[in-house]
This record gives sequence, structure tokens and C-alpha cells, in this order.
Amino acid sequence: MIAFHYPPMRGSSGIQRTLTFSQHLPQHGWQPLLLSAHPRAYANSGADQLAEIPADMVVRRSFALDTSRHLSIAGRYPLLLALPDRWSAWLLGAVPAGLGLIRRHRPALIWSTYPIATAHLIGLALHRLTGLPWVADLRDPMTDHDYPSHPLTRRVYRWIERQTIARCSVAVCTTPGAIQTYRARFPDIPAERYALIENGYDEANFAQAGGTAPPRAAANAADYADTATTATTAATPATGPLTLVHSGVIYPSERDPRPLFAALAELQRAGHVSPQRLQVVLRATGHDDYLRPLLREYGIEQLVSLAPHIAYRAALGEMLSAGGLLVLQAANCNHQIPAKLYEYFRAGRPILALTDAAGDTAAALRKAGIDTIAQLDSSEDIMQQLLRFLTLAEAGQAPLASAAAVAASSRAARSAQLGELLDRVALRADTAGRALPQAGSEGGAP
Repeated sequence: MIAFHYPPMRGSSGIQRTLTFSQHLPQHGWQPLLLSAHPRAYANSGADQLAEIPADMVVRRSFALDTSRHLSIAGRYPLLLALPDRWSAWLLGAVPAGLGLIRRHRPALIWSTYPIATAHLIGLALHRLTGLPWVADLRDPMTDHDYPSHPLTRRVYRWIERQTIARCSVAVCTTPGAIQTYRARFPDIPAERYALIENGYDEANFAQAGGTAPPRAAANAADYADTATTATTAATPATGPLTLVHSGVIYPSERDPRPLFAALAELQRAGHVSPQRLQVVLRATGHDDYLRPLLREYGIEQLVSLAPHIAYRAALGEMLSAGGLLVLQAANCNHQIPAKLYEYFRAGRPILALTDAAGDTAAALRKAGIDTIAQLDSSEDIMQQLLRFLTLAEAGQAPLASAAAVAASSRAARSAQLGELLDRVALRADTAGRALPQAGSEGGAP
């Protein structure tokens, strides 16, 4: 398993996908070997999740640098040192390290995961050098018409994307829209090349987070552990100001908060919201320096607070005890679903989603029974839906994710899907291998 996002890295929900796969796959007949980056490459690292790495799993952390921190002068560096991304130096250490793991442990296949493009370059190199079947966990589309923004970087990404789709055994995506994008982009690739394994939540982490959460949150955790429970509306009206939490990175483009800030400013001027009625917490945004001046500009510093990163289970505890949970996802990400959405489902709290009605995020919400959705780019729509959301949440009538949606979204269920997929890939490779001439036979070496 080739993954940049892995403990001790902190600050990305992408960590949880690989971490929980590595925890659950042994239950489905697969023993992972983890190839990751040296912790120096992480801008934010900590020990909070190291204990969750299975004790008997081989983890190899190879040489890696972050170009922006290790190879820059006064914050500037040549673009060529950051192609395809700032962690391209990881390739230099990971390929030899991966070959060493393959020689020592003789794995059945290779699995690499985005969102670091270099991870798929490593997967491609090891696949070409060893002939092992390769499962590429693409998650979301790697490119769009204007992403990455720099034309040269976009060309490099497109090359990696083409090579990955053409050479992998299976390309795994996390949303139906991502698969549709790739099928349209590469019409010659057979449809069976693609598989859907969505993101999810880990029940063990929620159980521990719920143990230290306020009574209402702990009750939610117990309710949702029993998948037979059907929860469609919040049971308890809010008392005091409702706390609306956004947990995770706020990208200035893909999750532009300015229409929300404008809506809050207008509602505050009109007297519909106040710090006594609503408190918005933006947790671990990754862009506080960008957001802080905007809060001053819109005059909403008493309504909206920027909160620092906290340990993962503490963040889950905050979700469990929040009055509501906030989603931001722009129309340019219509074929993506934030990984934390599934954690929001499991938290059992009301969700206000600011996203495009035509996107996969809105479709997932509607399928789960949640209709408190507004267009992220429309301040007027946000004002209308925010007031509706507040009224419902305060009365204990806001829709919650259905029990069926929660049960289907567990990481354990997703890991079972991955285990079945790996079985199929390995069986195909084994069957193809048996059909080839064996070394020393009349046909010669395969």
C-alpha cells in the first residue's frame, strides 16, 4: 500500500481511508505492507493516531522532502522541483524502498492512493518494474479543465492520469461522478476497469469519542452503533446559541466561504442572527491567514471563530456535541464528496450543506434523507436555507442521516468491498500467470 497520508501526518481526512483499510483488511485475508513518506515531509505531524497502526504491520517510511519547506529560498523554488507536486522527492526514496519490500515479502499486488500524485508515479514505477497487478485508488478526478491551475503541472498530472488508467488493473473512485468523468475522458478504457468504494467513518473511533462527549452526543453514538435504529430528526431542541461546526480544510476556491460570510453579515444586520443565537466554528481550516481578514471585512468576528487543529478523536467528539455540522463544496467539485460527510452522517447531528444541487455531495445528502442544502455561491440562497436550518435545529426537527445511510458508510463495510476487489484482481493475475509458459519449459521464460 503506497500512501503519503498516514500517521503521524495530521490535518487531512484522507489519512483515515488508508489507516482504516490497513486495520480491517486482515479480516478479509489481506496483510498490508505500508510504504509511506518520512515524517519530515509532513507540515503537520503528531503522535495522536500512531497507536492505531496495527502492531504487526510492516511500515516503511522512505526518504521524502517538501519542496516548499526544504528546497526553497525565501519561500521560492523552481517549478521543476515540484512536479507533479511538492513531494516529488518521495519518488527517489520510495521506488528503491518498494522494491526492497517486494523482494522481501513477495506481495500479491500493489495499491496506491491519491491525493498526492507522486504516490501513483511510485505505483506506476513499481508495477512496470515488477509486473505485479496494480490497483490505483484515484478517489477523485486528478484533473479538470482548470486544475491544477498551472498549465505545465496540469500537463504532468494528465500524463500520470492517462498512464494510471491505462496500466492499472482497477481504478477505484469514491463517487459515481468521478467514474463518469473518467469514462468520458477515456472512452477506450473498458467500463470494468473502474470500481466504486466510497469514503466512510470508523465506528471504533466514534465509540471512543462518544465516551468522552456530552450526554446527548454519547446517546447518539449508542444509537448509531445499533444499525437498526432509525433516526430522522434531532430529538432534542437546542438551548443557548447553536454551534455550527465546519471540521477541516477550507480551500479558497473549492470551498469559498465568502458567500456564507456575506449571508451571515446581512442576517446579522437584519437582526435574524446574533452571537446569542448562532456560533460558527471553523476548525483547522488550513487557511486562517486568508480567512481572518475576511471575517473583519464582513464584520462577523463575533459570529465566526477560527479554531486550531485538534486530535482526530477530539474532532469527532466536537462533531457529536455540535448543534449542527457545516459542509462547503463548490460546483467545480461536483464529482467529489468530502470524506468528512460520512463522519457527519455517523455523528447524528443536523447538517447544513452549502453545495451545488446537481453535484454528488447533494445527491448523497438527499439519499440519506437530508434536504437542508443551499447553493454555496449564492448568498441569498444561503440566507434563506440558514434561517430554515436554524428554525428546524432549534425545534429539534432538523433531518438527520437515515440509519441505512449510516450503516452503509462504515469503514468496515468499505474495507470488505476492497477485500473482495483485491481477491478478484489477484485471481485474474493468478489465472493469467498459470496460462503463461513457465521458466525452463519448452516455451521459455514468461
